[in-house]
Amino acid sequence: MPSQGFDLSLWVALAVGVLICGFFLAARSRFLSIPVLRAVAPAASPPDCMVVIPARDEESLIGRAVQSFPHDSVIVVDDHSSDRTAEAARKAGAGVLPAPDLPRGAVGKAHACLTAARVLTSKWILFADADTFFAAGFLESAVACADASGSALLSILADAELVTWSEQILYPYAQALFFAGVAPRRNPAAVFNGQCLLVRREAYEFLGGHAAVMNSLVDDVKLAGLAQRHRLKFSTVRGGRLARARFRGAGASFRRAAYRFLLLNFWAAGAVLLAALMASLWLPAVLWLMTGHHPLGASILAIPLMLLMLPWYKNFWRTMEAPVAIYFLLPILFRAAIAAVLGQPVQWKGRMIC
Repeated sequence: MPSQGFDLSLWVALAVGVLICGFFLAARSRFLSIPVLRAVAPAASPPDCMVVIPARDEESLIGRAVQSFPHDSVIVVDDHSSDRTAEAARKAGAGVLPAPDLPRGAVGKAHACLTAARVLTSKWILFADADTFFAAGFLESAVACADASGSALLSILADAELVTWSEQILYPYAQALFFAGVAPRRNPAAVFNGQCLLVRREAYEFLGGHAAVMNSLVDDVKLAGLAQRHRLKFSTVRGGRLARARFRGAGASFRRAAYRFLLLNFWAAGAVLLAALMASLWLPAVLWLMTGHHPLGASILAIPLMLLMLPWYKNFWRTMEAPVAIYFLLPILFRAAIAAVLGQPVQWKGRMIC
């Protein structure tokens, strides 16, 4: 009987471990399948590209974003801020446009992007969030990448700037979960992100621009879908050292991101929820094996997952704290799933969005 119990424990450990490792091996492979933006030396004269930054209550960050770009190349759309966002943007060297009143059913960011895009005549337009910032040569590198690949729309995934302990613990695990559900090669639109988006103006206008997706919380993915439908090339790259974004407000950010993701694709969302659920079984299973005096089974279950999480955390001691993220994010994901299924609104920056 003891040997049977021992064997059963090992089989349980192996089965759970294989499932968990399968999810996170696939996640890492998918993440690495996205190419890194190749750096190009800053040019004597900037490319024919204007930058649009929609901003709502971003006084503390907007200056850094504006100063990432060449002089006189940035338009900030002040989306009814209650702080001194507009003044900070002007001080940093941007032109500032006030966003018109939000039409019924429209999402604020898409509406703000549309406001600025309508007055531009440049060959390229870069839409960047106010919490992003960039290294010298980024604009040249992004335009060169889009030109070389023939992309009408190019999404640049910025690396996260993580400051607080909670951000450093939660974000890497959330990123791993995202890629557990999204396969960029099979579904390139799902990974397309509007946080930093370069568009060829003529193609953007042909698709209808943000006016065509203004009522959608997933406007960036909808734009990629429109491009796909009209056989315009779109692509995604990782920004690497050239593009960073300040991640903040972990709880609210994850609730919105989870809700947004669950609107995208039922099967991808299901894969993420399953991966999160399986990961939540990891610690109880390890403890069960240890208390049952099966250290080999506990090692079989514990060690591979820790090794798989290390590339996301890039720090051994942070990886040891990954269980905090596992149990913090699980209820957020399931609450977001219920909200998405029931069509409940979520709040973001003082607005209710559906």
